[in-house]
Amino acid sequence: MLYNIKGTLTLSDVNFIVVECGGVGFKCFTTLNTVKEIGKVGDKVNVFTHLAVREDAMDLYGFASLAELDAFKLLITVSGIGPKAAVSILSELSPDKLAVCIASGDAKAITRAQGVGKKTAERVVLELKDKMGTIAIGDASEAVSSASSVMESSGTAEAVEALVALGYSQSDAAVVVGSMDKSLSVDEMIRLGLKQLAKNL
Repeated sequence: MLYNIKGTLTLSDVNFIVVECGGVGFKCFTTLNTVKEIGKVGDKVNVFTHLAVREDAMDLYGFASLAELDAFKLLITVSGIGPKAAVSILSELSPDKLAVCIASGDAKAITRAQGVGKKTAERVVLELKDKMGTIAIGDASEAVSSASSVMESSGTAEAVEALVALGYSQSDAAVVVGSMDKSLSVDEMIRLGLKQLAKNL
């Protein structure tokens, strides 16, 4: 119904913003990432929106980018994920990062979102595995492809498992190992992976 709203940002809170357009203030529930990116009160903004209709309410959700809106729409198709849980996940993970987590099967990273448990995170990974390419944008597309191929290769998967055992997240380990020469031994991948991940801290 509403694709986007252009207007003046009149209020910015932790989990919602208000955009005034034509004398009407539209309250849009949103993510922490959008709150950080959208601008300051008084700025002219463009918000991409989704109207969630329930029996007892109509809630408007707004996002600073189409990528975040697309990720939100995908998340709410997952069984057990409502708009609030989707916002929580996207407050913790950018669309690019979410795509990499799904590609590498990193459900643990998704559980960092408030109110999202292990089983729910695993459902997100399972149900969106074949759809995550639609939310991979910019520099993340190559990382998603690498993460997917890494999880299918036994040697590289072994290196990823070793890095995870050393305390790194599966998605970060998969991206780093995915960028390496596949002819390297598992030990060399682990050694180079540790060096690269230490730089990223």
